[in-house]
Amino acid sequence: MGVHGRRRAGTGENFWQYRRAMPGDVQTAVDWRRSARSDQLYIREMEWEAAQTVSIWADDAASMDYRGEKAPRSKRDRAVLLSLALSVLLVKAGERVALLGTEASMPRSGEKQLRRMALALAEEQEDRPDYGAPPKAKFEASGRAVFLSDFMGARDEVFPALTHAADRNVAGCFVQIVDETEEVFPFDGRTIFRSMGGSVEFETQRARALREAYQERLAERRAALETMARRTGWRCLVHRTSESPRKALLWLYMAIGGVR
Repeated sequence: MGVHGRRRAGTGENFWQYRRAMPGDVQTAVDWRRSARSDQLYIREMEWEAAQTVSIWADDAASMDYRGEKAPRSKRDRAVLLSLALSVLLVKAGERVALLGTEASMPRSGEKQLRRMALALAEEQEDRPDYGAPPKAKFEASGRAVFLSDFMGARDEVFPALTHAADRNVAGCFVQIVDETEEVFPFDGRTIFRSMGGSVEFETQRARALREAYQERLAERRAALETMARRTGWRCLVHRTSESPRKALLWLYMAIGGVR
């Protein structure tokens, strides 16, 4: 727990490979048993082992403040809870964690890092956009990442940001957090739809007539996320705020160890 092979030579306890001795190698590094079977001297190399780095992005855009009348909490509240709970589990396992887009963006382990992340998640940001996209951070090669968002922003802003991490050999998970009303679309009659930040407003006299078209658009966005996950080797989960967070947390913890 907390130590993972990096598929290259370095400090570790597991055998990686033999290589021929070169000028400058110390005599104590020679594997004499392997060398005795050849006319060459061989060095026994171990696999480099280090703690895994997991970068987490919890969308703090205004759209994440949405909460239906019967919802126990907002999408933002659930993203914060899952981010911090997952970080606690990872730190206890000896991993390094980072919260992208905040002062806790430098990967670290230990309780101090958890405190930094908790403070950053609790901080109220000003001038938040209506919809968010992951920041184009400097990910560590072969690291892991978790993005928690509703992913409902403009396609040309959201999807290029999602591929940024995969292009840097980072594997991970997309978690789309939605309110139940965003799926069932229970609206009827005269309705004014307004984005949480107020930048978008639309009024209709027959909201029910929009349900089918809206649900098709939502399904298209979800299918696009799943397609991107398959293409990049990531994994995708849809989580509703009406569901218990335990299920999503367990899925995330298992997925982080299973992605390749």
